[in-house]
Amino acid sequence: MKAAKIAELLGGKLSGNPDTEISRLAEVQNAAGDEISFISNPAYEKYFETTGAGAVIVSEKFAVKTERPELAVIRLEDPYMGFVTLQEFFHRQNAETVREISAKSSIGEGTTVGADVHIGDFTVIGKNCSVGKNTIIRANVTIGDGVTVGDNTHIESSVTVYHGCKIGNNVIVHSNTVIGSDGFGFARDKEGKYRKIPQTGIVVIEDDVEIGSNCSIDRATIGVTKICRGAKLDNQIQIAHNVEIGEDTVIVAQAGIAGSTKIGKRCMIGGQAGIVGHLTICDDVIIGASVGVTKSIVKPGMYMGYRFKPFKEELREEANIKDIPTLKDKIKKLESIINKDK
Repeated sequence: MKAAKIAELLGGKLSGNPDTEISRLAEVQNAAGDEISFISNPAYEKYFETTGAGAVIVSEKFAVKTERPELAVIRLEDPYMGFVTLQEFFHRQNAETVREISAKSSIGEGTTVGADVHIGDFTVIGKNCSVGKNTIIRANVTIGDGVTVGDNTHIESSVTVYHGCKIGNNVIVHSNTVIGSDGFGFARDKEGKYRKIPQTGIVVIEDDVEIGSNCSIDRATIGVTKICRGAKLDNQIQIAHNVEIGEDTVIVAQAGIAGSTKIGKRCMIGGQAGIVGHLTICDDVIIGASVGVTKSIVKPGMYMGYRFKPFKEELREEANIKDIPTLKDKIKKLESIINKDK
């Protein structure tokens, strides 16, 4: 694809060689002549003069110190989002086009499968399921009875989806994730023994969700565990029964959310954060890495620290910690003065 065509696709302003042929994307410091990269972080601006790329996407305000007429330069308001758009385009161009249902797979009675679907080897799909068009289900996937999978959805190898769960359109589920396993529900009787509470609800994954590898999303005790439209989950995340994750919320690896907690829209939850059950987190909240949340959050903002405080409060406390040795010395001196007076 010529640089001129890429500039047209992105709506950018081109300078340099418009006929440069681009076949793939690469990091600016390692790119070759048939590759395109981008510079959005000032830390990478130094590579403009040395990159071997055939084309580079930069911001409209980027200052060129050394002219390189052989290099195609595309200027955009947001070079990072331009690069994302181009990456999506190349991904679609290179996407697997062969659609087939493996003879080694198993599809249950009453299941309907849409057009242009790929189902890999040793995948098992239960009875009375529905698989939408242009969907890819890789090898060794297990899908229980009565599951719905939407259009343009991609389920990677060794995923398990339990009975009755619903997965929307344009969803990506990465390998070894489990959707719809039993929630951790037990009741202790008067003898101190635990009785299992039947988990009879389902999991609903709405459109445009991406779920990383090795995540566990538990089915509801009754009702629904819901991952709302546009949410993005990293790897190794635990979502307990009856949790709701709001639209466009992002959760980083190894976070855990306990049962019946409701997370709002556009939240960001850092790695290894833990949120206890039956809480409500309002929209537009940022929870830092390894933060333990024990109370509902009703005000948007950033929350940090072991006992989750507003970010500025946490910074003030951290800043004051260094003064503790000095304060101790002052207290000792004051005590000695008081004791002398006695």
